[in-house]
Amino acid sequence: MVEAATRRRGRGGGAARRAERTAVSTETAKYIERNVPLYEVLNDEALEIIEANAETVLAEIGVSFVENPKALERWRAAGAEVDGERVRIPRGLARKLCQTAPSRYTQHARNSERNVEIGGNTLVCAPIYGPPFVRDMEGGRRYATLDDFQRFVKLGYMSKWLHHSGGTVCEPTDIPVNKRHLDMLHAHMTLSDKPFMGSVTDPDRAQDSVEMCEILFGKEFVQDNTVMTSLINVNSPLTFDEVMMGALEVYASNNQACIISPFIVGGAMAPVSVMGTLTQVLAEVMAGIAYSQLVRPGAPVVFGAFVSSIDMNSGAPTFGTPEASQIIYGAGQLARRMGLPFRSGGSLCGSKLPDAQAAYETANTMNAVMLGGVNFMLHSCGWLEGGLVAGFEKFVMDADQLGALHKFAQGVPTDTNGQAMDAIREVGPGGHYLGCAHTQANFKNAFWRSEVLDYKPFETWSEEGERDTMVLANLKMHKMLETYQQPALDPGIAEALAGYVAQKKAASPDAFT
Repeated sequence: MVEAATRRRGRGGGAARRAERTAVSTETAKYIERNVPLYEVLNDEALEIIEANAETVLAEIGVSFVENPKALERWRAAGAEVDGERVRIPRGLARKLCQTAPSRYTQHARNSERNVEIGGNTLVCAPIYGPPFVRDMEGGRRYATLDDFQRFVKLGYMSKWLHHSGGTVCEPTDIPVNKRHLDMLHAHMTLSDKPFMGSVTDPDRAQDSVEMCEILFGKEFVQDNTVMTSLINVNSPLTFDEVMMGALEVYASNNQACIISPFIVGGAMAPVSVMGTLTQVLAEVMAGIAYSQLVRPGAPVVFGAFVSSIDMNSGAPTFGTPEASQIIYGAGQLARRMGLPFRSGGSLCGSKLPDAQAAYETANTMNAVMLGGVNFMLHSCGWLEGGLVAGFEKFVMDADQLGALHKFAQGVPTDTNGQAMDAIREVGPGGHYLGCAHTQANFKNAFWRSEVLDYKPFETWSEEGERDTMVLANLKMHKMLETYQQPALDPGIAEALAGYVAQKKAASPDAFT
């Protein structure tokens, strides 16, 4: 089936060309390239202390690779000390192994105009990942379904400032656990033409992801190029479980990118101090990235850091806090010193609704992402309730605000037009700039403008029903879904993908646990 689809793709059928010509293309902004300086919260002495302490953690305390004899054997052969499932990595070994990982890589989309570059000065924005619940004004908070998932993929495709379709935008709980990855991948591949993520909940599901990509892109193309960037969470503290490492092994061996990301709630899974947390983050990331390079030297990989603090009264995770921002800034510095792409941040908040709390906490995190040098921002839109809920209105609000990050990242133009001396001369003392030539030439692009927020005079706003931001986002969401048009896909590839999904689903009984 895969080979047949590859032959069809290689020939480029007339039906595909006709579909491309008649398809309505949705505008997507290019991934962000920063033209602004980064904020460095730690001096060289602090960074060197963290790096030395992380080496001590790896050499003396070690990390556990649970129920993974193959990983233990790889580490033993590389020179690590293996005691049961505990791996102690000699000083310098993990960092040396990490050196074969690329500092920047291209993730290809099926629409090559939407390829993204991850690393260096870039920032790629991807939506929320993993919540079992969704929320909107019509249905409230409820378990997510496949229909919800598909709606989010469509919204992601229609969102100008969102570069990436993401992965598990929500968990479709109406589909069996052992089969839902097939439906999710199929939705990303057919309802959008942006880059996407693969499944990591089981090594076999990671292999299914690779095989579906071989249908979509061609087998040889997949082996030579990166078409997925997928999330591998470390089971903090200092534990790498067999499920995530099994998925990493599949992706790394097939040249697909993995984000090695400690999942830390400060005070529960890491120390309460910023320096202590950064030490653990660095140790875990180095061990995970080094292991990916033992599987396949040169496999693309991302230095990840997902960190929240904890409310010491309730035990609930908190977001948008000063300490979380400091960790993003510090982890970004550590990633750059290793020459690796960096993932962190998002539209993180603890609020149950897209209210003022959600906006404050999200803005704090997004600003830290911009100034902290993040290259891949997962959860960039839709996050509510500590990541338990994907909010439709919140998705639209956040996706709109990503436009402000694009504008900010451009920096301050200092050319002749930016200096505006001709405008100052033309207007002179006591005049105004509304009608001058410089304003007329620049007004369309001079200021970023939200497509969701309200800027109208009070009287107009009142006459239109005094709609708040949530209502406006709900209206925008429905308009986007009403005008959605599916991007063209070669009929042969579409048929092969549908056939693969059907065959895989029929091959095993449903499992809901």
